[in-house]
Amino acid sequence: MSLSRNDPCPCQSGHTYQDCCLLYLHNEQMPATAEQLMRSRYTAYHQQNVDYLVNTTHPDQQPFLNRHEIQQWAQQTEWLGLEIIHCLFGLPTHTYGEVEFIAHYRLKSSQQTGKLHENSTFCFIDPKWYYIDPHTTPSIKVKKLTRNDVCLCGSGKKYKKCCMRS
Repeated sequence: MSLSRNDPCPCQSGHTYQDCCLLYLHNEQMPATAEQLMRSRYTAYHQQNVDYLVNTTHPDQQPFLNRHEIQQWAQQTEWLGLEIIHCLFGLPTHTYGEVEFIAHYRLKSSQQTGKLHENSTFCFIDPKWYYIDPHTTPSIKVKKLTRNDVCLCGSGKKYKKCCMRS
């Protein structure tokens, strides 16, 4: 589906395509947060931009991605909307983040609608964010915070007494 620069961005950020995901998909800017990367990857599926999807997956997983399957999924699917449910970390000062989302879609062949509800993990490898694909070998392990770790927000408090409660 072709978008004009002034159309609303498919990621439903409330911005125009040119002021949002187009900047990332055309490599004019890098997403500063895990949520921005999540939104831009959704838009990349919407726009069938396989190169962007591959290039924003963790570098250790990129050689194992099946470009043909990604292209087929993008072509067979009409992306209807994106809901961001929750973001945990994933800010410019963090090394990892999680984004829970629901992507609504319709299969073009059957007109059957569905939703993809996922809690995606992202890691920051200077200078950019990457998606960690849980279905791709090799599996990338990112140390997630436990209750007693120091919170990543910089408060100096334990995670359980800080952001875990929110």
